[in-house]
Amino acid sequence: MSDTSPLPPPSPPARRRSGPVSDHRVAADDDGIRLDRWFKRHRPDVPHALLQRWARTGAVRIDGAKAGTDSRLAAGQMLTVPMMSAPAARQPRARKPLSPEQVALAEGMVIHKDAAAIVFNKPPGLATQGGSGTTEHVDGLLDAFADDRGTRPRLVHRLDKDTSGVLLVARTPGSAARFSKSFAGRSARKTYWAIITGVPSIEEGQIDLALAKQPGSGGEKMHVDEENGQPSRTRYRVIERAGNHAAFVELEPLTGRTHQLRVHMAAIGHPIVGDGKYGGKAAFLTGSISRKLHLHARRLRIDSPAGGKIDVTADLPAHFAESLEALGFDAAAGDALRAAAAPARAPKEAQKDKARAHAKALRKERRGERRKRGGATPARGKAKR
Repeated sequence: MSDTSPLPPPSPPARRRSGPVSDHRVAADDDGIRLDRWFKRHRPDVPHALLQRWARTGAVRIDGAKAGTDSRLAAGQMLTVPMMSAPAARQPRARKPLSPEQVALAEGMVIHKDAAAIVFNKPPGLATQGGSGTTEHVDGLLDAFADDRGTRPRLVHRLDKDTSGVLLVARTPGSAARFSKSFAGRSARKTYWAIITGVPSIEEGQIDLALAKQPGSGGEKMHVDEENGQPSRTRYRVIERAGNHAAFVELEPLTGRTHQLRVHMAAIGHPIVGDGKYGGKAAFLTGSISRKLHLHARRLRIDSPAGGKIDVTADLPAHFAESLEALGFDAAAGDALRAAAAPARAPKEAQKDKARAHAKALRKERRGERRKRGGATPARGKAKR
């Protein structure tokens, strides 16, 4: 008996790759990133639309398998990429080479350098990034530290143009991702010094005021907005006081909003000296005190991708140091306060943990008593202090 069932259709021929390809071993620094991010790092000449077409047609592959633009890469994988002809390539715009003076400026700012990071002491008046009418900025100076392949360090956080002090840049894409995560997760510890007008009635405390962009300012100014703003917290401590008209303070941002320290200090009636934007005329002192902003990123502590911690302190700019002297303040007092506070924090945290454990035990005990009595558990509500 013959089999009259229809034969299955022939299998389509295997897709053949057309044109030459190049293979790239995924480096440890690129572990975990998306395929499209890899192209931005290593093949910026490839337009995104072309990459999408390659992904759809299977022209770009990971370990021989078809890959999407959102596919995650793992260190050691082999990435196969078509080799484009010259007309298809989008050549990045050539950057103007730095002058010897710009290279000297960049190198003169360096206060720490290792395999993962470069840390600068940024002077006041130098912008972190370019913008409308801004031609000289830290980002533009990073060409001075490009490696043999032309890879530049990259910014992972920012300082206002008129704020001086510690500014960290990452030397590799992998370290940039790690540092960015530390800043976003608030595990990086930043300490600022400032001179403010007046003296807070409470010499150590926390400012908790939500901030938002001020309408009509084009996003250039922030203001307190408890209804629609983002939660913003700043810890402050008075280091020294000059009578009742000025104070030398330590500030620690617990969140990272734009202009946070400046807005918070102005909001409690003690603007940072020189900050006319948020403090108006009240932000300036008479006599020999400079009209420049007196806000300095003094110290940064952050985990290093290379292991251990980076702990860097930046010297004060001339105008800040001169104002401290003119007001009778001593910079050593700020460092002494920091040293004294460090060991005191551990017992405080231990006391808090002990108090929380005690409260938890009491709640359990009371729940057990209610169950024995057969009473209903009352509804919980928010307690306000």
